[in-house]
Amino acid sequence: MNKLDNINSYDYYLPNELIATTPIMPKEEAKLLVYDRKNNSISHHKFGDLPEILPQCDIIFNDTKVIKARIYGTKQSGGKIELLINRPLSDGKFSVYIKGKVKPFDKLYFNENLIAKVLEIFDDGSRIVEFYSGNKILNLSEVFEILNKIGHIPLPPYIKRDDTKDDEIWYQSVFAKHSGAVAAPTASLHFSDEMLEILRKQHEIYYLTLHVGAGTFKGVEFEDINKHIMHSEYFNIPNNTAEILKSNRPILGVGTTVTRVVEDYARNHVLNGECKLFLNYKNRPIRQNYLLTNFHLPKSTLIMLVTAFIGYEKTMEIYKVAVDEKYRFYSYGDAMLIL
Repeated sequence: MNKLDNINSYDYYLPNELIATTPIMPKEEAKLLVYDRKNNSISHHKFGDLPEILPQCDIIFNDTKVIKARIYGTKQSGGKIELLINRPLSDGKFSVYIKGKVKPFDKLYFNENLIAKVLEIFDDGSRIVEFYSGNKILNLSEVFEILNKIGHIPLPPYIKRDDTKDDEIWYQSVFAKHSGAVAAPTASLHFSDEMLEILRKQHEIYYLTLHVGAGTFKGVEFEDINKHIMHSEYFNIPNNTAEILKSNRPILGVGTTVTRVVEDYARNHVLNGECKLFLNYKNRPIRQNYLLTNFHLPKSTLIMLVTAFIGYEKTMEIYKVAVDEKYRFYSYGDAMLIL
């Protein structure tokens, strides 16, 4: 097997103390590692330096909004249960993950008279449910309305604490608009309203939507990365953003979610649907010029996406530098800019 096809090649050493459990405030004080491919240089900055560093380009953000996707309830037997929304399905049902044993046709009970009926159970750990209130099947907006009352912000599994009221602000971009994500597009969390105003003076800003699912945290289960089946997430590209993607104007994609949608469009020219694109050293970007992203989990498809931009050896070198320089990792951590 080629070394770059082996999942173990994408492992790296990360001390636990470098896993960020809260964000840096103010946001502009986060660290920013910049890798410039033209001169093969690595430099270290504050995130507030971004407007001075960025070349002329259009900026694309993911305006998805994180829902309160984790809820706690009971089974008919009285046993406690935890349910995490994975993603809504097109037929009004939901893909979810459930902590606790369930079987088809079990009913789960939550506050606000919310009931989940288990319909199907899959080997990958996901379940299909319908939500009810009384005898009425609830639609998407009705479920989201109840989740907003009783749900919890679905912090990533590597943040080992309960969510707080602060997370409702911290784990949401300032431009979040379209509800549906169960994980934040974390590179976007670095941006304040003030930073956006500064950037707008020199750059055109565009948006697209990709509803990040819980599958974003799913590891690659095969030793050979080519056997990995990429999770599917709903996306939508507005017409004005599509026009930029059709052009040859340079683009900064803010985050891996934007990158996957931009590159999916470059290949398929579809404005909305399901994104399953797996970018890696064999499947490199063909449209996006620059990438702003956080530092990602070992052995994840996200670190493989970074290798698609800059190659495997440089990616692992940069990650070692970030560890040595004590950058903060993952969702609430520091950022990396690839030019």
